[in-house]
Amino acid sequence: MSNPITADKFASHVVAMPYPGRGHINPLLNLCRSLSSRNKHTLFTVVVTKEWLGLLGSEIMPENMKFASIPNVVPSEAGRAADIIGFVESVQTKLEDPFERLLNQLEPPVKLIVSDTILQWVVLLGNRRNIPVASFWTSSASIFSIAYHHGLILQNNHSSLEERGDELADYIPGLPALKLVDLLPFSTVKNQIFEKIVAAFSLVPKAQYLLIVSIYEFESKVINALRSSLSIPIFTVGPNIPHFSLQVNSLGITKSTDSSCYMKWLDSQSPGTVLYISYGSLLSVSSPQMDEIAVGLVESGVPFFWVARGEASRLKEVCSGAGIVVDWCEQLRVLCHSSVGGFWSHCGWSSVMESVYAGVPLIASPITADQPMNAKLVTEDWKIGCKMKIEVGNERWMKREEIVEVVTRFMDNENLERKEMVKRVKALQQKARNAVENGGSSDMNLNTISQVF
Repeated sequence: MSNPITADKFASHVVAMPYPGRGHINPLLNLCRSLSSRNKHTLFTVVVTKEWLGLLGSEIMPENMKFASIPNVVPSEAGRAADIIGFVESVQTKLEDPFERLLNQLEPPVKLIVSDTILQWVVLLGNRRNIPVASFWTSSASIFSIAYHHGLILQNNHSSLEERGDELADYIPGLPALKLVDLLPFSTVKNQIFEKIVAAFSLVPKAQYLLIVSIYEFESKVINALRSSLSIPIFTVGPNIPHFSLQVNSLGITKSTDSSCYMKWLDSQSPGTVLYISYGSLLSVSSPQMDEIAVGLVESGVPFFWVARGEASRLKEVCSGAGIVVDWCEQLRVLCHSSVGGFWSHCGWSSVMESVYAGVPLIASPITADQPMNAKLVTEDWKIGCKMKIEVGNERWMKREEIVEVVTRFMDNENLERKEMVKRVKALQQKARNAVENGGSSDMNLNTISQVF
């Protein structure tokens, strides 16, 4: 439940409004934890739907941080998955009124709202009530720039883009030339979900601040270009992951401190030999595809740690003890374990940031949204991973033979290509850790932000 907090002991009040999805809530929670440790005299209220309060309400919170709830927009996660367009529509139309009613009840009066960039109505609400808004973008600066400059893409009229996929677009400020196929999700307004999301970016200039979950040293060119395009202050606050909860020694290795079975299993494996697999919290793959992945993993002979959520019990039987299958784990803690040598990921931005922070290369299997562009950063720009090839017919499909070949090569510690990936990801790891240490780019930005309220 929410902490019993006496409002009159705080000089200021910040309200955080995340988009109701785990990949959005977790980064904003981590931001609030970081800021709350820097400003003990400010109360931080994180607003979530009742569904998410039930999932998160028992978390241990700092003394100056609490949850508040507003009604769900759909009755359940199953309902959200069944009608994703309806869910997106409801988030944009049904949350504003209860959120504003909550603002009227909060004490002390709210001085700043930190809101997910996608929630376009929050900026307008803040302007109407004369409350400053910090727009919080939970993915890369590159994706932000592409979405913000969506009009440029439409102006270039990339019709038949699938057939011209290898042609280059060199007009997105701060970014190198991109293949047109990389811009496919951004090339049309016919996608109902994407149309609603892109509309939010036109309102970012009406916010008072923009916070980006990236690291300046990773995307300096595009961040500098955004600072030239936007008149509001822009702060990078990445990697924005729960690194503060880790007990890490000087080598960056987390040791097991409890009796959990999965940590004991990791302790029993040789360094750098385990492949960690997770496809995120909402969008996933079909059960037949999961079976194909399971067979490929078993046939590869590589030890694996698989977070399979609702499929975990069934897949334990399919995998027959060749690896460990769980429905949930502390992902960053697992990635930082000395036995983990690779991460097979959908390439959600938080997962990419955690993998880099842990110094672990990736196998990229993007599904949708920002994931294909994140996978491009990982495999083509930073060169810290490889892509799993996918058969494109009536559906996207990963074959067991390809899985065996890619996994075996990727996890071979004698493979020269892997050695180069590991070398590059370790260099990025050092930059990520430097960013959050005292005097680092993200640390200084967080200090500056904390002085706003």
